[in-house]
Amino acid sequence: MKAMFLTALRQMELRDIPEPVIKKDTDVLLKIGAVGVCGSDVHYYETGRIGSQVVEYPFVVGHECAATVVKTGRAVTRVKTGEQVVVEPSFACHSCDQCKAGREHTCRNVIFLGTPKQMSGCLCEYIVVPQENCFPTHGAFNLEKGAFCEPLSIGIYSVRQANFHKGANIAILGTGPIGFCVLLSAKEKEAGCIYVTDKIDSRLEAARKLGVDYIGNPVKVDIVKEILAAEPLGLDCVFECCGQQSALDQAFDILKPGGQLVIVGIPRQDMISFSADKFRRKEITIKYIRRQNHCVQPAIDLIASGKVNLDFLITHRFKLEQTQNAFDLLTDYRDGIIKAMINMQK
Repeated sequence: MKAMFLTALRQMELRDIPEPVIKKDTDVLLKIGAVGVCGSDVHYYETGRIGSQVVEYPFVVGHECAATVVKTGRAVTRVKTGEQVVVEPSFACHSCDQCKAGREHTCRNVIFLGTPKQMSGCLCEYIVVPQENCFPTHGAFNLEKGAFCEPLSIGIYSVRQANFHKGANIAILGTGPIGFCVLLSAKEKEAGCIYVTDKIDSRLEAARKLGVDYIGNPVKVDIVKEILAAEPLGLDCVFECCGQQSALDQAFDILKPGGQLVIVGIPRQDMISFSADKFRRKEITIKYIRRQNHCVQPAIDLIASGKVNLDFLITHRFKLEQTQNAFDLLTDYRDGIIKAMINMQK
């Protein structure tokens, strides 16, 4: 089969490698249909690492995918040959303290698709995964939308963790794919006024079309001043979705006392900081999101219901052999890109 390998910083190479084979009775062989390029994939491409996770070349990244079942192990009952499925990219051990507490996303022995020293990714034609990681879509939508279930599940989980009340006034700082998934999930949970910021005007315009109450580019305007002019008491909850220190600083300024900061973005630097004075005086609560937990099926159900429309987020499509073009475009934020989809069916 063909697979796209990272071979050095900002370098990729399409190679032929053996197809994976079923080894366990509960394994499923999948033909990949669509792969969404995640910001974390771009981190590996551009810097070769995310914190302690360092790429050893050559390596295949990619974890947002939907696929078609090609073959199943003898004990598989969850899916059948020919079905289209969404892949949960996190494989938990189900035996550690975290798993037993219902926190499989922080499993002590987790193996995650497309993560260095854990598991090769899905930017290839076939993968083998356990049946429990296959979620049938029952033909409710296409494979591209299926690949979007992974980031949408993070948006759903982030909003669940925030647990804000109906009508709460919130901000979303950063409108990449994850920021938009948080936005769609927050609207579905009936947030009140929604304030959105980003440094890319085309993304702000896309947010405006979703009916948010404010859009602001922090490069061009004082977003703290403008938001507080509209909300002088401050906001109930802020979702930081861009991994920027400046956004964290802005969050502390626009939150009300007793407000909540939900950090979803992955910073490029190893250390982030907070104003101890504002943290203490406002008694801010902070939650840092680790991927998602038990939200893949809710993401599938939400897309299937028609309550969210993801079509506008997929702005660019590429073939597998064009993957490096997709990564370059995302790295440089060119051409109004929001989400790049590698369509393996093209």
